[in-house]
Amino acid sequence: MKRTRTPWMKADDFGRSLPRGIGLNLLVSEIAPMETFCRNVLGARTVYADEDFGVIEILGSVFMLHADHSYSDNPMSGVIAGAETRGAGIEIRIYGADPDRIEARARDEGHIVLAGSVDKPHGLRECHIVGPEGYIFVPSQAIGG
Repeated sequence: MKRTRTPWMKADDFGRSLPRGIGLNLLVSEIAPMETFCRNVLGARTVYADEDFGVIEILGSVFMLHADHSYSDNPMSGVIAGAETRGAGIEIRIYGADPDRIEARARDEGHIVLAGSVDKPHGLRECHIVGPEGYIFVPSQAIGG
């Protein structure tokens, strides 16, 4: 671990505090670039972040960031070894987020907009943005909503 300060909560306390359901954990080479992207582009709230770990909240959903070095004894460490792009084939969809506003922020921050905001036949206006490490984020809103 690279952490030099005391975390805001003990790991086992945080683990027990998580709600039932599906969790999302993004493995990243460094926490700071992804945390900054989530905050500045996606409009997320950083619950906690240090060199090893981050907790991000977007529209009431919480997900985690783990730095590669913090996963040295985890089975996923073999999966990410040598990977150039993370999350291939996965879209991280953010329902209820304004795609036009997020697209503009992504462009302002110099991120790749894979597909600009457009109304889709499935009733959502959405765009596709490439975040740090190649993860694809898809903010969307119901058309007319």
